[in-house]
Amino acid sequence: MSAKREHIVIGMEHYNPLGLIRSLGENGIHPVYIAIKHKSEVASKSKYVSRVHPVNDIHEAYDVLVSEYAHSDGEKPFVYTTDDDIQSLLDLNYDELKDDFIFFNCGEVGRTTEFMDKKKILEAAESCGLDVLPTIVVDKGTVPEGLEYPIITKAISPNDGGWKSDVFICGSSEELEEAFRFIESGRVLLQRYVDKDTEICFEGFSIDGGRQAFLPFYTTYNYNIDGYYSPYMTVHGTDLPEGFLNSVRSLIAKIGFEGIFEIEFLVDKEGKLFFSEINFRNSTWSYISTVLGMPIPYLWSKAMVFGSIPEDAYRDIPQGFTAMVEPIDHRKRVVEGDTDLADWLVDFRNADCLFYLDEEDREPFREMVRNWDALS
Repeated sequence: MSAKREHIVIGMEHYNPLGLIRSLGENGIHPVYIAIKHKSEVASKSKYVSRVHPVNDIHEAYDVLVSEYAHSDGEKPFVYTTDDDIQSLLDLNYDELKDDFIFFNCGEVGRTTEFMDKKKILEAAESCGLDVLPTIVVDKGTVPEGLEYPIITKAISPNDGGWKSDVFICGSSEELEEAFRFIESGRVLLQRYVDKDTEICFEGFSIDGGRQAFLPFYTTYNYNIDGYYSPYMTVHGTDLPEGFLNSVRSLIAKIGFEGIFEIEFLVDKEGKLFFSEINFRNSTWSYISTVLGMPIPYLWSKAMVFGSIPEDAYRDIPQGFTAMVEPIDHRKRVVEGDTDLADWLVDFRNADCLFYLDEEDREPFREMVRNWDALS
């Protein structure tokens, strides 16, 4: 791609933008990073970053983007988002940005944000033939009569209330009333809780208003944590039924989204898949694609330039390919769990993809170690 074109990553300091930066850097693109302050400057430490703009919040990030990079003399910069709130802010300013940047969008103001609403996206998924769990939305504090327990509570949107902090598993109306004392979201999604076997997360991207989608792999979790994700996972090729995959593609096309995304499903003990949500931005797991030789961020930018997904983009995935978020997995299994440190070290050394440790880009790992307690 042209050397005149800037590539700009915007997101909270985290291993999510770090993976995105490495995905671009390992393919010859040294991006600008608008770094929203968080626990530690891990992503800013990457050797692949060409320039860092430290900011305190999404509004400062937006101001830097527009003041520094709008009206470029060269080709329109690519913008990659890693957080829901900054993605929504760009989406709500679509008309002001569309002539100056190439960024994740649905082709009109507010449409991506509209489908961040969990009820709205569940309805769209069901209309495309995907199974969803029984769900209702209530105002915080409302306990419906006749509700079948157990249920799980979720914030209606990733930009409303807490994230994982609004997730509670309730076995009775009394437990739901107690959960409302701690839930931050004003509107709460109540969904039937299933005893899951695992979760699967599709990583991919789309172009052409969602009509072309690249779905190179999905992950399954190697152990379950109620209300939380597993930081140790196995990676699979798209070996699921074609009818199911077509429904996933139909959903992306229906929304009209073009950009990087993650689609999540719950899998029950009988192996049935239930649609959960879509993240309309780069996700933590997308760096796996880079280790596998099909870097999602780089391929998305190429596909946007040339108007099609490269025919040779897909790669075979070795059986038993694993990925690990090192500090979080250590905390969950060793510190809080009953895994022996020696056994954990075997998994750590054998993992095919790590999200901090990289022999070619060492400083982010060192920064993580210096801030181990905060980042685990």
